[in-house]
Amino acid sequence: MDCRDKIVSEDYRSLILDFRLEGEVFPEEGELFCYREVEDPIGVLYVDKSVLPPLSASRIMYRYIPQLYGLEGFPAGGSRDFDPGPLEASGILAQQQPPLELTGRGVILAVIDTGISYENPVFRYSDGSSRILAIWDQTDQSGEPPEGYAYGTEYRQERINEALSSPDPHAIVPQRDEIGHGTALASAAAGSRIEGGAGFVGAAPDVSLVVVKLKPAKRYLRDYYMVAEDVPAYGTDDLLFAVRYAQGFAFPFLRPVVLCLGMGTSLGSHNGGSIFTDYLQSVTEQVSRTLVVGGGNQGNAAGHFRAALTEEAQRAEIRVGENSRGFLAELWGTRPASFRIGIRSPGGEVIPEVDFRTGREVDYTFVYEKTRVTLNYIRNERNTGDELIVMRFEQPSPGVWSVFVAGARTVPGAVFDIWLSPRQFIGDEIYFLMPTPEITLTMPAYVKDAVTVTSYNSENGSFFYQSGQGFSRTGEIKPDLAAPGVSISTAQGPYSGSALSAALTAGAVAQLMQWCVVEDNAPFVSGRQIRGFLSRGAREERADEYPSRQWGYGRLDMRKTFDEIAGRTL
Repeated sequence: MDCRDKIVSEDYRSLILDFRLEGEVFPEEGELFCYREVEDPIGVLYVDKSVLPPLSASRIMYRYIPQLYGLEGFPAGGSRDFDPGPLEASGILAQQQPPLELTGRGVILAVIDTGISYENPVFRYSDGSSRILAIWDQTDQSGEPPEGYAYGTEYRQERINEALSSPDPHAIVPQRDEIGHGTALASAAAGSRIEGGAGFVGAAPDVSLVVVKLKPAKRYLRDYYMVAEDVPAYGTDDLLFAVRYAQGFAFPFLRPVVLCLGMGTSLGSHNGGSIFTDYLQSVTEQVSRTLVVGGGNQGNAAGHFRAALTEEAQRAEIRVGENSRGFLAELWGTRPASFRIGIRSPGGEVIPEVDFRTGREVDYTFVYEKTRVTLNYIRNERNTGDELIVMRFEQPSPGVWSVFVAGARTVPGAVFDIWLSPRQFIGDEIYFLMPTPEITLTMPAYVKDAVTVTSYNSENGSFFYQSGQGFSRTGEIKPDLAAPGVSISTAQGPYSGSALSAALTAGAVAQLMQWCVVEDNAPFVSGRQIRGFLSRGAREERADEYPSRQWGYGRLDMRKTFDEIAGRTL
């Protein structure tokens, strides 16, 4: 079995490593494993499941287990006619017109998602040829992968154009977007200008596109996170390679790349701090690259609970509906405080207060209920140095579950936070009875120099009730700004959600990158500086205090952004 087979096989599991495996001691490939480097020192080790212990945050370090990311856009219903309102509200349409004529010309926009309907006219030039430079389909093992990669099939522009001139395009380039999410994002961010009929135009209609169709997560990860087979979910191991591939198209000072990510997770430290987010941060620090991410749709999911950490136990109540497969919850505490916990089932059975000094994992099966609860304790989590307990509830009984948290050691101002798995993974019937709506941005929204956006309704100016809110768990300011994210016109019809806010913002960033790099006004610009430009140009409303947990520094406004930088160069 070669490395490609191991990468896609259900018999091999992935570990994300942040240290180099030296070839002389540990060759790249053996009978039970293979290793592929992302960028030194980060790599992914694929290991035969027969030689690994059961997956848990204690037996296998939390940092090395891939996270699962879910989609953050959804069909909105309503008219399919093109609505220019969100583009007008953001000042994007104004900058497509003279005198600046910023349409993303010379810029590459990378969409890492569910693929793309490449044959759609909104992804073609007026002569019918494709604006897509390349598609890497991680799900297709029939052809050659990109150079330097071990799996999937790459389709370059010449092959795509050959397909478009054929009566059966998918016989030549079989890639399809069965879900439609990636097509929706790409068209909102970069759809060509279509005249006549209902018309259409994306935020940056002249960019070149690079597309990665992500490989769905393997069954072992779905089982660990208890995600149903029919729910789209993607592992950060595949996302790492996707980001590396996409940002590799950048040609510093000449051809910039804007990366758009419209997926995320509500688990994690909520202040950055993972191998994946550390890698994303390193990308944003390079010239000619910018990352745009949505803040998620967990603001009204009742999936976050925060309370002061005191010697007296605080109770977090979780309502669980009928027939739940299970869910994960992560409890993070303020350093250097530490905590102890107990759990009570809806039927009154109690896991007594756990003394984690006796071991790092506690596994408890209730006598009168079928539920199994596993607690994984990490005293000094490597990403952050904070205390973490990962709680897995398998086949939880319906009703109210109570988690009691008390301070084993307290310090002034100490708090603890609990986050549940994302709503798209666990459904609408698992939630906190007394939730905290703040600090509900999804990872990777906390990447320091990514452009992180929340969503608002451009029709009435209101903040989108589902949108995640800031700040970070430790008080860093995120989001950066808000962008339209309700009933956005796409090639798939109207879509809503933070993924669409990210898509429109990615198109706006492509406009800015054209001005900075392609037109040589600020050729050394980095993602950090692009974030600064947009934050300074964000539009504030008098009734709100800025920076805001909902709006960041204000609403995306490309007119105001260019008013701020008019006549200036770096």
